[in-house]
Amino acid sequence: MTWPTQDTGVRRETAPARSLGETQLSIAEIRRRIAASVVGRDHELDLVLAAVAAGRDLVIEGPPGTSKSTLLGAITAEWGIPLLFVEGNADLTPARIVGHHNPARVLREDYSEDNFVPGPLVEAMRTGGFLYVEEFNRAPEDTLNTLLTAMAERRIAIPRVGTVHALPTFRVVASMNPYDNVGTTRLSTSVHDRLCRLAIGYQDAESERGIVALRTESDSIRLIADAVAITRATREHEDITQGSSVRGAIDLTLVAQQLADLRAVEIPQVPDIAPPRDLPQDYQAVMLDAVLVALSGRIHVDETSDATPETILHSIWQDHFVLRPAAAAPG
Repeated sequence: MTWPTQDTGVRRETAPARSLGETQLSIAEIRRRIAASVVGRDHELDLVLAAVAAGRDLVIEGPPGTSKSTLLGAITAEWGIPLLFVEGNADLTPARIVGHHNPARVLREDYSEDNFVPGPLVEAMRTGGFLYVEEFNRAPEDTLNTLLTAMAERRIAIPRVGTVHALPTFRVVASMNPYDNVGTTRLSTSVHDRLCRLAIGYQDAESERGIVALRTESDSIRLIADAVAITRATREHEDITQGSSVRGAIDLTLVAQQLADLRAVEIPQVPDIAPPRDLPQDYQAVMLDAVLVALSGRIHVDETSDATPETILHSIWQDHFVLRPAAAAPG
């Protein structure tokens, strides 16, 4: 497979450390290999892979914990190119993302290319890697303008260093949380015009159970099913503006397992996804304590609600283990 490059009139004669064409694999075969390490994101993988293989930069909009970085990590790992992370915030100035001259060496040697310390943008351009900007809409406007130049021209001019040309595999991939409006800025039309966009949501319950099983290496169907169901319920509660991602279910599973071992509580070997009636009280108590530890800091309670995270999670736990099984029971 070869990568199309954007025609900017700039000749690039330097090849990446590992030419993507050298693998002699079709994009379909590459996609198959990447899919082996990604759970429940087949459709999104197709779209991300098609966009970056087409030479496009991309913004992915979705809540935290929805496998955005996992997708990019799998793609860059398969192609053997770097993935550089930066977090968008007020401190992400153009100097931090582009780089700076070493002050001590400048005093001794004056400014030169040798004492320039490249930032993540320049490093990604020089190595042909992906620059992944999390919380893209929290970055300052002048930083976004710097990124725009790199995306549009595939090169950037640095005083006292010269012009850095991006290798063909260089991409800017940004992410944003559509549910978070605090401290964010509205992106300009020029920014949107340079980026393809993919909206991504939470995985389905079956995929999340697969993710939790993979990340925790737990063999308890009961524990994983309960952890995922309770975590997913936080996204639907009327007093919660943003619930927990699958990361909460992963931590809930791990904490509950350790707490059960600590208290010598046996986790029921019940293979059903839905909780049955009369699960052991000691197991339910373990799950309640684990829920409070793993999820209370991950949910955002509506400002108009008088409820605390603990009371909301207790009601979700009670609904899962007591009310729903009772309502579903015969008679």
